[in-house]
Parts: sequence; C-alpha cells; structure tokens
Amino acid sequence: MRAVGVHRYLPIEHPESLLDVELPEPSPGPRDLRVRVRAVAVNPVDVKVRAPKPRVEETPRVLGWDAAGVVEAVGAEVTTFRPGDQVYYAGSITRPGCNAEVHLVDERIAARMPRSLGFADAAALPLTALTAWEGLFERLGLSPDGRDAGRSLLVIGGAGGVGSMVIQLAKAAGLHVVATASREESRAWARALGADLVVDHTAPLRPQIEAAGLGYVERIFNTQSTEAWWDTMADLAAPLGRIVGIVETSGPVDLGKLTSKSVSFAWELMFTRAIYETPDMAAQQEILARVAAWVDEGRIRSTRREHLGRIDAANLRAAHARIESGRTVGKVVLEGWD
Repeated sequence: MRAVGVHRYLPIEHPESLLDVELPEPSPGPRDLRVRVRAVAVNPVDVKVRAPKPRVEETPRVLGWDAAGVVEAVGAEVTTFRPGDQVYYAGSITRPGCNAEVHLVDERIAARMPRSLGFADAAALPLTALTAWEGLFERLGLSPDGRDAGRSLLVIGGAGGVGSMVIQLAKAAGLHVVATASREESRAWARALGADLVVDHTAPLRPQIEAAGLGYVERIFNTQSTEAWWDTMADLAAPLGRIVGIVETSGPVDLGKLTSKSVSFAWELMFTRAIYETPDMAAQQEILARVAAWVDEGRIRSTRREHLGRIDAANLRAAHARIESGRTVGKVVLEGWD
C-alpha cells in the first residue's frame, strides 16, 4: 500500500522529512476496523512527532491522526461496524498513523461519518472535536444539553483547529463565548463560528473583557502555551471557576495562584483513552456519533479551511509547514491517492 512516512527526523524544508513509501497492508486485530483511507487532516501533534531529533526509523513511521474512509474488513470481535461503512476517527498515538491507503483503528474510537459531509470535510473534525468535547463537557464540567446556558467561557486561541470546535460546541450548548484572535482573518473566522466577543490576545485581556461588562470568566479553555497564559488565566478565572489546558508546560507553573478563588485546573489529551484502553474508551465513539448528529442537524459545521490536494509526501510537507507557521485558521486537509 502507498503511505507517507518518516525515516529521519528532519526540518520540514528538507525533501526527505516526509517520504512516499510502500508498506505491507496491515491485518486487523480482534477489535480493529481496516479502513481504506479517503482523506486526512494535519494537526500540531503531527508536527510535534515529526520534529527534528537524532533518531532513525528502520521501518518508516507513518504519522497522521485524523481520517475519514470506508471500512473494508473488521476484526473477529467487532460488533458496531461492517464493510462499506463510512467512518471518521482520530486514532491512537501509540499505533501507526492514518497517512496510508489502509489503516487500522479500534472500533471503540471510531464512528460513522456525518451523512451530510464528504470525506475531506469529515476528516477535519475528529481530533479537534474530541479534544473540544472532552475539554468542555468532561474537564470543565459543562453540560452539552443547555443546562449551563449563559455561562461565560474564554477560549484562548479561538481560530485554530481546537479553538474552532470549542467555539461551535460551546455555542451549541448555549454558553457565552469570548474568543481570542489577533489577525483580522482569524477574528472574522471566530465570529463566523459564533463567538459572542473576540478579543486581541496580543494585548492585555482584562481591559478588553472588562470593557465588555465581564469581570471574570467562569470557564477557560486554553489551546495555547500553558505557562505563557498562566498568570492571565489565574487573574481572569472566576471564583470556583475551572481551567482546562491542552499544551503541556516546558517549565513549572504556580498552582498557588489559583488557591484563593478555589479554581480547578485540568489537562485534556484526547489520546488518553486509547493509550490506556480505559474502561470508558468507547465514549469516544459516542462523542463522535453525537458530533456527527450535530453536524447533520446544522448545529455545527466542518472546520476544513484549506484543501491541499492528494495525499502524498509533497502535499503533507506543505501542510506541516502551514501548521509550523502558527498562522493556520481552521483545518488543513488532503484527499485521495491519485
């Protein structure tokens, strides 16, 4: 099968940073779906895993953790899917990625695609939708069913892949959403997704938020550097508020700054359930099924912004370069092998 892999970990400008390769087709395990991949999306995790390091892979390592495709075979214990089903999923960071014609994924973390979307638009959703859903409705303790309508949420990095989904899911749940974005393009995108207020994260946030009549925010979803935003989040968080972060720290942060207001902080990593095969691993199938239903109902939409053409090494290098620039809005996708 055709695939795109990493042999040496090189700067993305190097023509061998990602290579077109031929690999054997994998055989499904008991709980696996074997999927014929039709489209993929690229995320910061791809860039992080591919970042230069002094290591060489004997067998090319396949990256990619956002896919949409067609089930062509199932493992002996699979009960939810059958060949011919159109599915979408993020997969597991501990297994080969989806930048391959044929890919294996555990049925518990896959779901049927939204009926109203094509493969490219569907591939843009899984990783960011799972991150946003788990962060909002599990880590921050909010209700997806409107029981927290009117509560305030600050989304730091509102125009990126995860931020784009956080805004949409939060608005669908009835929250009052404040999003940060700095360029006019990204500010317009955040507004179009439903943000009630967009503030400039290159300037102090408190004066902008106070000017909008908010003293504190009840929940904060940070998609950017945790330590860079720590003091600001501690200042803006409401008493008894909650903060969730998705970017690990490169140094210590002062948890004591949350003490007087009894603010809770939690991490969100959507790969956790698959890494540890947690007892509730199938919750990700349920989340993706609900996201698909919300898409089909018109409550949220795909965040695909750029379509770079077929799935090959050259186009994936271009996609990685866009992610590395830190200026992407929404998601970057590739589709097809010919």
